[in-house]
Amino acid sequence: MKALLLRGPGEPLALTDVPDVPPAAGEATVAIRCAALNHRDVWIQKGTYHVLKYPVVPGADGAGVVTQVGEGVDPAWIGREVIVNPGLGWGDSEVWARNDFYPLGSPRDGTFAERVNVPAVQLAPKPAHLDWAHAAALPLSGVTAFRAVSSRAQLQAGENVLVTGIGGGVALFAMQFALALGGKVYATSGSEEKAARVRAMGVVGTANYREEGWAKKLREQVPGGFDVIIDSAVGPGFQDLVNLAALGGRIAFLGFTAGGDIQLDVRPIYRKQVSILGTKMGSPRDFAQMVQLVEDKRIVPLVDRVMPLSRANEGYAVVDRGEQFGKVVFENDLARA
Repeated sequence: MKALLLRGPGEPLALTDVPDVPPAAGEATVAIRCAALNHRDVWIQKGTYHVLKYPVVPGADGAGVVTQVGEGVDPAWIGREVIVNPGLGWGDSEVWARNDFYPLGSPRDGTFAERVNVPAVQLAPKPAHLDWAHAAALPLSGVTAFRAVSSRAQLQAGENVLVTGIGGGVALFAMQFALALGGKVYATSGSEEKAARVRAMGVVGTANYREEGWAKKLREQVPGGFDVIIDSAVGPGFQDLVNLAALGGRIAFLGFTAGGDIQLDVRPIYRKQVSILGTKMGSPRDFAQMVQLVEDKRIVPLVDRVMPLSRANEGYAVVDRGEQFGKVVFENDLARA
């Protein structure tokens, strides 16, 4: 079969013929209809991700049809439309993931291929109200945002929520889930265009983090502070987030794209009894609850653009430059490429 192969750091993805291996016991083969791009894929291409293997077929997110199952898997799965939970080996705890937990796409081959074999327990029925592109956009960013907002920060209806760096997939899912759970959502963005778009979707107020005084502007909008703050940067502005937290506030951070090596005055954390919560992706339970929320509230993931999978390198460049609003999704055309 054809797949996009990443042979080494800094290399472009190359359309390649790879062995078509049948599913092992407990696995199912999914014919990929659409796959979605994550920042993680860009970091793997650059060689800056913490789990690396080359050569590898990248891609964590995918939606498609089950075509074959291995020994021990119910044959009734064949022909079903599914989405793939990309997180492998979470473990039994709901509190933390095992040290060997990882998503598809490195070290195990991922979804940027005609077909992918995955453990059948990683499959969930595709939400009926979503088309292939929007279904493929959901899994990794969706479960990451859901765990941060619901499982970790435990957002309650009526609480004030701040989502930082709005525009990327995880931040937008955090916004959508917080709104669906009854939160009063605010956001920061470096783009007034993106800020205007989320205000039109129900965000109460925004601030431009590139402008001096952005935290003061938010404080004026929410004098009592934010009950829940969702951040993925953990950069120099993290102290401002601590200061913006309400009494008993919860700050969930799901990455550290700004480096994470910061100095922090912990006195406001102590005085306000603020909880700072690390979180990454999500457990199988998180994934199931996330899909249920999407179905119950008929949430539609925000897709920036849909491109042929054969042009994935162009999509990587879009995400690397931060031009997207929502997910970049690839429609699988490899059989015709």
